[in-house]
Formats: sequence, C-alpha cells, structure tokens
Amino acid sequence: MPIHDQGYKRYGGSRARGRAWIVMFTTGVRAILGNRRWIVLMIAAWLPFVVQAVLFYVAANFSQASIVAPSASAFRSFMGFQDLFVFLVTITLGAGAIAQDRRANALQIYLSKPLTRLEYIVGKLSVLIAFLLFITWLPAILLLVLQVLFAGNFAFLKANAYLFPAITLFSLLEALMVSMCILALSSLSTNSRFVGILFTAVIFFTKAISGVLFAITGNTSLSWIAFSNNLTLLGDIIFRVPRQYETPWPVALGVVLGLIALSAVILERRVRGVEIVA
Repeated sequence: MPIHDQGYKRYGGSRARGRAWIVMFTTGVRAILGNRRWIVLMIAAWLPFVVQAVLFYVAANFSQASIVAPSASAFRSFMGFQDLFVFLVTITLGAGAIAQDRRANALQIYLSKPLTRLEYIVGKLSVLIAFLLFITWLPAILLLVLQVLFAGNFAFLKANAYLFPAITLFSLLEALMVSMCILALSSLSTNSRFVGILFTAVIFFTKAISGVLFAITGNTSLSWIAFSNNLTLLGDIIFRVPRQYETPWPVALGVVLGLIALSAVILERRVRGVEIVA
C-alpha cells in the first residue's frame, strides 16, 4: 500500500493581499442587518429626512411656505439633526467593535491568519463609517435630488453647486473622527458598556467645560475644548452659513485631525496578536 508524503508543502492558492478587510466588512454588515434593533435604529435615523422632504415639497408647491424653502442653511440644519443618530450609531456599533474581540481573545485568531493589523482596523472602521454615511451623506444627497424633482428645474442646484462637495466632505470628516475615536476607546477595554459610557462622558464633559468657559469669558473663542463643537464649526464653514462659535477654523480643524491621529496611534499600539505587559 503506497504511503504518500505528508510533509510541508507550499500554499498553492491565491492570496488576497490588501483585500482581506473586505471579508470583515461584508461579515460585519450582514451581522448588523440581521439584528432587528439596528434596523429599527436605522429607520428612526431616516425620520428627519422624511420631515425635510415634506417641507421641500410644501415649499415647491405653495408660495406662502417660503420659510421652509430649500437653502444651504436647511441642509446644514439637517446635518445637525442627524448628530443624535450619529452618536447613537457610534455607541451601539463602535463600542464593542474591538472590545468584544479582546474579551474573547479573538485578536490572536484574527492576526494569526493572513490579516495585518491595518486590514483588521480598516475592516472594523469601514463597517462603522458605512452606516454613518448611510444616515448622513445618503439622505442629504437624496434631499438634493428630491429638491430638483419637486422644483422641476436645476436652478437651486446650479446656484448652490457647492452643496454636493460640502455634504460629502462634512459627512466623511464627521464619520472618520467619531469612528476613529470610538475604535480607539474600544481597543483600551474588554467591556463594551464601559467604552460607551466613557465615550459619552468625554463628549458631555468637554461640552460642559466649554459652557462654563463661555459663561466666564462671555465669548466662544475657547469652544474648541468641546470635541463636538469643532465639528459644528467646521460644518458651518463648509456649508457657508453663519458660524456658531468664534474659534478660528484652523484650530477646530487641528483638533479634529489631532483626535484622528491620536486614535490611530492608540490603535497601532493596542491592536496586537499578543498582549504585551510592561
């Protein structure tokens, strides 16, 4: 009876270099879409879109309703309305993204396969960003389309051609910042509930400090201390509407980029196959 050699053989299959994160992305999306709670949250996040669409329809068909006519301010306000749902989606989807893997010691399994740390982080990040854009960028762009359909012309779109890049830039900036921050916090703990509480506390604590400083100084030049205020200010600049804060926009942009960079450093240090104890 012949005995076949069972020694080492080189892998003869193909390797999806740089594309392994796509598997994590598709798996994560399927898991979320299979959960009824997340579906309910996604539906609720589109309610402001329905309300704004009705207002645009009324403005297009009734001249007396000019107060709700489409404008850059209306689109900026809509993006502001979505902040609550951005917060809820970030907490519910991001808090346990890495914390649950660390709790189950799954990082060793992930990183023992042909999956780099960068691909792992991008896979987790892409899921969260995709759902955040689904409730910010997509409905805002659809509102632009509906405005054209309701008006029957491209007059508003031609006069406000910058709205498409403004919506895209602000949505991406907001999604990237909050996603990186929540993933960085998630990598620091094995308890997703603690991560959610910490993320919430940081937001509201910095907001409270900013409010106290405003009461003391009488101006909003120190509003950059509150992380959310920086996004608000940048949103006002991008949409070309009156600014809510007096902080110079380069400072606000520096804080946002600094948070993204700090989060990247934390993720680089914490996402490892083997826990290193100093």
